[in-house]
Amino acid sequence: MALPTDSLVERKQLKRQIMRWRTVAIVSVALAVIGLLGLQNEELSPVSTGDYIARVDVNALVTDDRKRNEMLQELKKDEDVKAVLVYCDTPGGTAVGGEELYLQLRDIASEKPVVALMRDVCTSAGYMTAIGADYILARAGTITGSIGVIVQSVEVTELADKIGVKPVIVKSAPLKATPNPLEKVTEDQREAVKDVVNDFYRYFASLVQQRRNLSDQQLEIVADGRIFSGAQALEYNLIDAIGGEREALNWLAENHELDAGAKVRTVQPKREAAQWWKALEQMSNLSFLSESSLTLDGMLLIWQPVPR
Repeated sequence: MALPTDSLVERKQLKRQIMRWRTVAIVSVALAVIGLLGLQNEELSPVSTGDYIARVDVNALVTDDRKRNEMLQELKKDEDVKAVLVYCDTPGGTAVGGEELYLQLRDIASEKPVVALMRDVCTSAGYMTAIGADYILARAGTITGSIGVIVQSVEVTELADKIGVKPVIVKSAPLKATPNPLEKVTEDQREAVKDVVNDFYRYFASLVQQRRNLSDQQLEIVADGRIFSGAQALEYNLIDAIGGEREALNWLAENHELDAGAKVRTVQPKREAAQWWKALEQMSNLSFLSESSLTLDGMLLIWQPVPR
């Protein structure tokens, strides 16, 4: 039975309205993403408005980040920036990521004071970052420490054998591509990897000893990989005081003649406008695709990596 002409017209109008609203919704989302990116870039490159203290966040997993390094160099050069507060809330990350942050903070500290503020967790590469500051604060309940290095892998040779998979491996020397999940690790291979781990561990431990002015005996206690609460860290001289931003500003006022009520501005690395995917990922809650949830390569300075 044919529909009346009026009904057909109403249906067409309804379809057009639905399409119109769909278009509006898509455009709105696109504008929101553009606005988000624009807001970020404005926050990251503020127009000079006088003296201020820069607040920098080091969150999630620490990796080498060119944009972040560029931002830190800009903070060093900016005469309006009188000090830098580094908020550390990270379980750690890669060896190079922690090393780079440490060196960047020491470079800034050659020109202006740097204060590290540990939050919930500041371990491993996070702690390496913190000791780059002139002064370290933590809360009593902060988890810190975990001074050590790890290279981790899995061995699935028995599993492969059970399911009838026989890996074929051709390599130029016995120590090539070690550790390899598809072959049993020999003692020589284990020692070769351990040598690399110990080499960077010695570097890490030497930084801790130098920056925190620890004796060999004190270092032996704190650098065995264990974690500490903020209160314990203070007892072992891994930090300078218990506190937060207010205490940091008071320290700057007392030791560097900066106004305790000075303006504090959060700054972040400049990101390319092409980072649409990251913004959309946050809006759509696709965190399982984020870089921080993937396996990190290389030597790690990390405590309790949590899948996101």
